[in-house]
Amino acid sequence: MRCLKTFGERIAERDPDRQTAEIQIRIALMNRFSALGAAEIVRVG
Repeated sequence: MRCLKTFGERIAERDPDRQTAEIQIRIALMNRFSALGAAEIVRVG
């Protein structure tokens, strides 16, 4: 896969195994972005 498309675009690959890999990469990226944007709650006092 030469480039990663935005999340709303269609899957570029035709081979089912490569489609699965592309979807897994997109999911991993979304999970990482969610983790980076999540607030860290710290108890004070």
